[in-house]
Amino acid sequence: MNNTLDRKNPPRIKDAVEFDLQLKPYEKAVLDNGVEVYAINAGTEDVLQIEWVFYAGNSYEHKNLVAASTNFLLKNGTSQKNAFQINEHFEYYGAYMNRNCYNETATLSIHTLSKHLPHLLPVVKELVTDSVFPQEELDTYRQNMKQRLRVNLKKSDFVASRLIDTYLYGEDHPYGKYSKFEDFDALEQEELKKFFSEYYQQGKLIIFVAGKLPQNIFELLNQSFGDLNIKTVDVPEPAIVPATEKKYRVINDQQGVQGAIRLASPFPNRHHPDFMKVQVLNNLFGGFFGSRLMSNIREDKGYTYGIYSYLQNHLQQSAWVISTEAGRDVSEATVAEVYKEMERLRNEPVDDEELLLVRNYMMGSILGDLDGPFHIINRWKNIILNGLTGQYFYDQINTIKSASSEELQALANKYLQPDQFYELVVV
Repeated sequence: MNNTLDRKNPPRIKDAVEFDLQLKPYEKAVLDNGVEVYAINAGTEDVLQIEWVFYAGNSYEHKNLVAASTNFLLKNGTSQKNAFQINEHFEYYGAYMNRNCYNETATLSIHTLSKHLPHLLPVVKELVTDSVFPQEELDTYRQNMKQRLRVNLKKSDFVASRLIDTYLYGEDHPYGKYSKFEDFDALEQEELKKFFSEYYQQGKLIIFVAGKLPQNIFELLNQSFGDLNIKTVDVPEPAIVPATEKKYRVINDQQGVQGAIRLASPFPNRHHPDFMKVQVLNNLFGGFFGSRLMSNIREDKGYTYGIYSYLQNHLQQSAWVISTEAGRDVSEATVAEVYKEMERLRNEPVDDEELLLVRNYMMGSILGDLDGPFHIINRWKNIILNGLTGQYFYDQINTIKSASSEELQALANKYLQPDQFYELVVV
């Protein structure tokens, strides 16, 4: 066998589209109470991530901010420990705890060394079964959040992000609601306790765990969470009441020198047959640094430091959004250039070289998302919470590799029509 290196000819560059990507399968267990646990056992370091996903997002609240406030204050006091003692416990074991509230779901998560799980899981259980939401903690939270809102409302980008969702879905829709000072003032301790009782103590829970897992991981989880009083919770589908007007100009700062720009159009969710191919079209249009919008509006015109388009990741109805900030004096020109790029995609088929660049970028991004157990479990979480199967991953790969120029042009003519987009500039 000749192992001599060929130093005269460089090795062949392999395009990312040639890779055969595989999504590592999960292990699944069901706790004594029916709670499903999805696990990815991988990695070389003795660390893991556990995420408890409750169906306790703002879709379930009857009063604005109750879901988010309940989630935030979960770690601010139980009948046995105050907020300081809870934080001190996790810090003592070098664990990081976080919580987040979304539209349909709310999460609690920890990152920790595997060996510390027996010391941490009982305290997590205490948080989701025995939080008491002390009045002084609620008062501090209310004061801090109002101060944060006061600062953020001075930022045109923040205001634009709030308003565009309201135009798309309606102010009373979970996707379109936003926080107000009076909403924080109206929060009451008993409302948080009631929401906590209904959607945490006896709500719907799914657990995702990844990392170098101990052999008894399912047993440990069952000991702490297998006796929770869990019930089935359906995801509500509230009515969408979009704004009738399509074009908005908002003055948030009379002396502002920069405009926050949002263009957005309603779009179906991941179950729609066009969704995967439109993801390819979106990346071509504005999904990465080499996109049409970037090349024109950033590189050629110099109107902005960055402009992107994306499909919102909602479980129900979604939206196609273009987002950027530009100089106040060129904001209108920026909007006009976005529409010009839509027109080009409708009228001109993309050439093979540019399409290959987009394919390679998308495949490379997915390859990065498969690097390590935490990324892998996040991809599975997205699939599972959206009511999809693992086949979705492989269908997505096939779509990236096979979507044709003609198909993308047809989709551009279907979806990239200016009269379908809400248009907002906030300065």
